[in-house]
Amino acid sequence: MIIEFIKLYIVSIISMFVLDMAWLAKIAPALYKATIGHLMAEKPNMLAAGAFYAIYIFGLVFFVVQPAYDKSSLSYAATRGALFGLVAYATFDLTGMAVLKDWPLKITIIDMLWGTVLTASAATLATFVATRYF
Repeated sequence: MIIEFIKLYIVSIISMFVLDMAWLAKIAPALYKATIGHLMAEKPNMLAAGAFYAIYIFGLVFFVVQPAYDKSSLSYAATRGALFGLVAYATFDLTGMAVLKDWPLKITIIDMLWGTVLTASAATLATFVATRYF
């Protein structure tokens, strides 16, 4: 059971990382700099980023990928992944809107959509790989 969870964790983190890096390398820099550049640090805090990914992937595997794998259901992974992503990214973005003076609605909407699509895609891809190769 622990070995299975670790394998699902590894395939999930690879799926999430590949998809999110495309966003972070191609789209996010210009979008974020233009809208929230005044709020951004000069360099990302890699320790905090690593902690986010470690915890987020744990939740993704625990709440979405493991159950989807057990059911051999890509549709479960996609729908539950989308909901998990929406809730998590809404937590960050809506809190930003609530407590930061210059947090734009545009970023909130775009980021919540991205979190929904990213998490659904990562969960589905991880479940697909796991059901096919484990």
